Parts: sequence; structure tokens; C-alpha cells
Amino acid sequence: MILAGKRLLVTGVVDRHSIAFAIAARAQEEGAEVLLTSFGRVRRMTERAAARLPTPAEVLELDVNRDEDLARLRVEVGARWGGLDGAVHAIAFAPADALGGNFLAAPRASAGAAFETSAYSFKALAEALAPLLGAAEGSGGNGAGAAPSGSLVGLDFDASVAWPAYDWMGVAKAALESVSRYLARDLGPRGVRVNLVAAGPIRTAAASGIDGFAELAGAWPEQAPLGWRVDDPGPVADAVCFLLSDLSRGTSGEILHVDGGAHAVAAVPR
Repeated sequence: MILAGKRLLVTGVVDRHSIAFAIAARAQEEGAEVLLTSFGRVRRMTERAAARLPTPAEVLELDVNRDEDLARLRVEVGARWGGLDGAVHAIAFAPADALGGNFLAAPRASAGAAFETSAYSFKALAEALAPLLGAAEGSGGNGAGAAPSGSLVGLDFDASVAWPAYDWMGVAKAALESVSRYLARDLGPRGVRVNLVAAGPIRTAAASGIDGFAELAGAWPEQAPLGWRVDDPGPVADAVCFLLSDLSRGTSGEILHVDGGAHAVAAVPR
């Protein structure tokens, strides 16, 4: 089991169809202890999902845009475990008027909300958890040749091109990719790795709210050389677990595409 003894925090679980749920379940199967986060009205849904994990997990309160929640999270995780081996950032949001082909007309505030929740939050979460990473019993050292101190992994959607209807969320994902590189630079000397997984489209509650998602997801299996199943987050979960494990001890600042290879080939005109 590649995550035996690891203590991991997973954000972004809404229900059993969330990619983050598949990550938490797979991490437990690989030997990790897992805590989840949620907030507000969604928390009850998260708690129901948490009870369906292989090992039911506790859910901590976290609105990633509230500094007081981040400070409390650090205290609560520290009190439970004394430290942390890794965390998954699976948080993204853009108001409806920042999506769906409304790029030019999107209000400044909506674009700002997309950036704050989907990109800046990775930095905010990393800052809050950095003092805990590597502090758990059995952790320590830094650098590719020593025992890793910790791993942060974020969920991405390829931001190298402009996608139909993705609009300001696409801009926010481009910012997320840049944030991850700067985090890799600043946290690397502490032995903390920072990477992203750029996933192909997966049918989730969040994705269903994006106008145009169905068309994008429908075309993906034809575009991907390996094929692609929009109802199977398993390959994404496996890749995230690899990046959380010591097998990736020499990898940081990377964007690992798990999309059936679609990013590597040009689209065929219809």
C-alpha cells in the first residue's frame, strides 16, 4: 500500500460522485488516514458521503475564503494528528455569469470570485497547512534523496487552450497552474512537493452546472487516444494517490495529465 501510515486532508467532497470522494476512498484503500472538509449547507451532503467511505471519515469545517476557518483548520488538524503528510485541493467555483460563453460580459466581481476560490485558495490552504506538513510522527527530511515532508495536490483542467463555455473558470485554472509553480518553488526547500492533476471531464454535480459540459464530455472519448469514461474518476484518483505517495518524492511543480491522452493530440474538425 503506497500510502500506508499517511495522514491526509481532502477538500472538495460534495457527494459520492465527486472526484474528491474517489480520491479519499482510494487513499484509504492504499493505507491512509483521511479527514475531509466542507462548509455551510453542503456539509450535510459531505457527511453523508463521508459515511460511505471504506472507513467513515470526519468532516471539518472549512470555507477556504475565510481566514478564520483556515486558522481553525490548522489547529484542529494539529490537535488530532500533530502533523500532516499531504492534502488535496479539489475546490473550484465561478458564478454562473462567468461561464457559458459570457466571457466578455462577465462582471469584474464574478471574475474575481472565480480567481479567489479556484486559484488563490490553493495558496491559502498551503499557507495554513505548511506548518503541519512533515510534522507528523514518522515524517521528516527534505529533498529528492530523503524522506519527503509532505505533498500538496490540486485538481486542474488543462488551461493551455480556451475551452467552449469554460470562460473565467479557464482563466482561474491558468492562475491555479501558476500558483502551483510558485508554491513548488517556495515550499520545496521545506521538503513539500506541489503538483496538479489535469483531469479529463468527469460527470459530477459541479460539472453538470457548466453550460456546454455535456458536449465537451461527449466528444472526449473520441479525442482521447486511450479513450475516456466520463463516469469513472478512478484513473484521476490513482494519479493523485501516486503524487501523495513517496513514489513521487522527486516530482514537484508538475501538471500530470490524466485525460486519456487527449491533451497530446489536435482536435479533428467535425
